[in-house]
Amino acid sequence: MLSSRPSDTGTAKGSGSSGLSGATGTATAASSSGADKLRAVQLLGSVRYGRLAMSMRALPFLAVARHLVIEGRVVLRMHRGLGFHESCDGSVIAYGADNFNSPVTGGTEDLWSVQFTGPVEIVDPALDERERFGNGPAEVNGEHFDPVYLRLDPHLAHMHTLAFAASP
Repeated sequence: MLSSRPSDTGTAKGSGSSGLSGATGTATAASSSGADKLRAVQLLGSVRYGRLAMSMRALPFLAVARHLVIEGRVVLRMHRGLGFHESCDGSVIAYGADNFNSPVTGGTEDLWSVQFTGPVEIVDPALDERERFGNGPAEVNGEHFDPVYLRLDPHLAHMHTLAFAASP
């Protein structure tokens, strides 16, 4: 089953849900809820890396980042030398992660992806927060890794799951 669950951190709530049946399962769009956002944040915390989507010179761009969830916000670590952080600072970005590289044992483990959208700013995390990221890569594109940190305040969260226990 494929399901999409958008979650809005504001007070407005979606209503109702709709579904489409197909030969391979059911696709369902669920209404927004705080529980869905909480689940999306929990899933994000179970993987270490994701992809940041931003605009550079009016063109869409993706970059890999390491992340942590700290006090309900997503803190990202990237390589300063690439300059991506400068394009992000003060902008609205999307950040997504998934477990698609995880093995699906016996076809019963669900696959998922989450995406968070909101404003981001460059931050200087406390030492204990930086240590939680662990070691970074030694080099990025032949340059010594120089970390820079961004904080994403997620206003929207989307969660998609692929359930393999559903019958064909």
